[in-house]
Amino acid sequence: MKDLTDPRWIKFKGVLFLLLGIFSALLIVLEQPSLKLAALLGLCIWAFCRAYYFAFYVLQHYVDPGFRFSGLWSAVRYLLSRRR
Repeated sequence: MKDLTDPRWIKFKGVLFLLLGIFSALLIVLEQPSLKLAALLGLCIWAFCRAYYFAFYVLQHYVDPGFRFSGLWSAVRYLLSRRR
């Protein structure tokens, strides 16, 4: 499979991810409607977004500007190898 390079399709893919996240979060909250669950779900989503940002922006721009990560697994391997 070749890389996705058309900006329109990349934006469309981003919108689909956003809609999928909104729809699945909505279904979770509708399954067990409570303020506590909504807050915990929001906190969980925020924390994973920050972790993703850390893995792909902070590590590349502040920790090791010369290293390019190809995915989350690549970032984990990098972090584990640097601790030794």
